[in-house]
Amino acid sequence: MRESPQPGVSLILDREIMSHQSTLVLLIGSSGYVGGRLLRALEAAGWPVRCLARRPEFLKPRVAKTTQIVAGDVHDPHSLQAALEGVHTVYYLMQAAASSEFSEQQERWAASGFAEAARAAGVQRIIYLGGLASQRQPLDPLARIQDAGSILRDSGVPTIGFHTSIIIGSGSLAFEMVRALVDRLPVMVTPRWVRTQTHSIAIEDVIAYLLAALEAPEMAVGAFEIGGQESTSFRDIMKEYGRQKGLKRMIIPVPVLAPWLSSLWLGLVTPIYPRVSRKLIESLRSEPQQSETPASEVFRIKPRGFREAITRALKYEDQELAQTRWSDALSSKAFVPSWGGTRFGSRLIDSRMAHVPYSPAEVFRPIQRIGGETGWYYGNWLWQLRGFIDLLQGGVGMRRGRRHPQLLAVGETVDFWRVEAMEPDRLLRLFAEMNLPGRAWLQFEIERDGSGSLVRQTAIFDPLGIRGLLYWY
Repeated sequence: MRESPQPGVSLILDREIMSHQSTLVLLIGSSGYVGGRLLRALEAAGWPVRCLARRPEFLKPRVAKTTQIVAGDVHDPHSLQAALEGVHTVYYLMQAAASSEFSEQQERWAASGFAEAARAAGVQRIIYLGGLASQRQPLDPLARIQDAGSILRDSGVPTIGFHTSIIIGSGSLAFEMVRALVDRLPVMVTPRWVRTQTHSIAIEDVIAYLLAALEAPEMAVGAFEIGGQESTSFRDIMKEYGRQKGLKRMIIPVPVLAPWLSSLWLGLVTPIYPRVSRKLIESLRSEPQQSETPASEVFRIKPRGFREAITRALKYEDQELAQTRWSDALSSKAFVPSWGGTRFGSRLIDSRMAHVPYSPAEVFRPIQRIGGETGWYYGNWLWQLRGFIDLLQGGVGMRRGRRHPQLLAVGETVDFWRVEAMEPDRLLRLFAEMNLPGRAWLQFEIERDGSGSLVRQTAIFDPLGIRGLLYWY
């Protein structure tokens, strides 16, 4: 039996290994936190992988040469035909980024359209990963876990659904939230959801379950809640994190605190913006329900405890380049609206040039360091103010920062921008992901000019209506 590339995890299943060559795997959600790590595990294990991506150019630098990338969007069922051709198993790792009726409705529509396309294409298995639901969905425990999961299980295609609450790992949403709270606040007033008992799970064990599902017996279908053996709470995780970091913190419980108010507070003191943290809070408002068939009866995996998971996360958190982060996902900005049915006004451009007595390589280095901890070279406080305004409007703000202080790659985030194109020593183009009445780009170009270089900075804006024009001016 092939071993998991994740250390300390054994994937022993009672069947022979399927032929890698005949099992094409489609990965949907490869730009996300879990998807990015799963992609590397699949590639390392030798599975033929195809990734569905809205922006293939963003994903291309992150995949192996043997991995296929197909343009498409789960919100557009007509774009899925080419991606599903010849596919045996699909990993469906798409979830709504925001906790709202609109985003959840979009999630259900996407799952419904995908389920129909997968069935028509002859897909043999769907593997789904989702979170736990709150008590506000008064349905059967397994059916209510996630609407998207129920839709996929009812598609007619054999489906294995995994459901988790808190994922602990370097760069995960929950870990980044805990780290920011405990590192910054000596005294914390915590609402009721922080004390809800659940079963957290290490990111390594999530990947182990996902890999095991690829080779599970045909009868191993259904919904499985996965997590460590010990029951814990968000409060327990914060206390253990503080203990391992040598930080003494006072945690004061309060009887009530609305989820939306909690999410706003978290948006101010942590890197997690409110609409994302609210979705996590909603999933922790109720005690978890046990699956009819425990995951341990089908998948012989022994998840590590939350203390060991925190130890591993701390071991890797100081690396300058984490494998993946929760904010890497293109969906971290929530549902991306389609501009196809809207007519934009004339594109507005503002371009400035300057000659500097340095080579293109010397000039590109500080440009590549822009944003994050370095900040913005002019009016940094204005950029911070713009980020705060965006945060109040429900946008991403400046909380995402950047992955590495000096290096960039296409598809990575830079505060409320995303790298759309980059050519070393020549070009950097950023696409705006803050709330805007239109679309915006910020571009830097460098050309050799005699003994120095010519630097051009260009702001590009497609305004939407009068409000867009007013915003630009």
